Amino acid sequence: MTEGSRIPSAQLEGGHPKGGRLWRIMVVTVFLFLFAGFMGLGIWQVQRLAWKTALIERVDNRIHAAPVEAPAPDVTITRDDHEYLRVKASGRFRHDLETPVKAVSDLGPGWWIMTPLETDRGFTVLVNRGFVPADMKSPDTRPKAPEQVTVTGLLRLDEGHSGFMRDNDPAGNNWYAREVKAILAARGVSGDVVSYFIDAQPDANSAPDAFPRAGLTVVRFANSHLVYALTWFGLAAGSLFGMVLVLRERRRHGRSA
Repeated sequence: MTEGSRIPSAQLEGGHPKGGRLWRIMVVTVFLFLFAGFMGLGIWQVQRLAWKTALIERVDNRIHAAPVEAPAPDVTITRDDHEYLRVKASGRFRHDLETPVKAVSDLGPGWWIMTPLETDRGFTVLVNRGFVPADMKSPDTRPKAPEQVTVTGLLRLDEGHSGFMRDNDPAGNNWYAREVKAILAARGVSGDVVSYFIDAQPDANSAPDAFPRAGLTVVRFANSHLVYALTWFGLAAGSLFGMVLVLRERRRHGRSA
């Protein structure tokens, strides 16, 4: 090839005529796509942070508020409006229908004692009366509990099935999750029932070392959304920095060639 017919170096960038411009467009497109994706994820985590912060504040206010009457069966129970609401209910405990549910608490392994409460208002609500050690699963190992009571506690939603729990075995009376409907059905409780249960709190007459031990509800919400947001924003900035490095290295390589 003669000197007069030589292809201009601008057209040879990237190893092909006019390939350099197309290559730069592709690189910029890919990195900007990554930048937009990381920024979107970061903004989403900021929104989740605001939601979680509001949730924690709302739950904290509910826990320390004065108790209200437990919602009746005709009330639609939602997580946003009712979970951890402090409620009260009066009625008669059906100790003959209590159900032990496997538990691990600050006191070690044992059981939650779930007992139906036939309220004075005509419906039945399942009450978690508290925790007992493994050797106190049978009612015969505990002092006889009163039947007519007023319970104050936190409204909890049906735990349902979780991938981290074993499946309940109603036929074998082996319970690992506090499934309200399944427990009440297994005990033959029908009529007006509610879909939630009450985590009982200790009353003024409760002995501090008595069992079942009420008041062991753990209210804890993981809130790592700020860390996640900073991570995604960092990756967004890194994608722009990476784009600059790649383009600069490509230009340096082209000049040296």
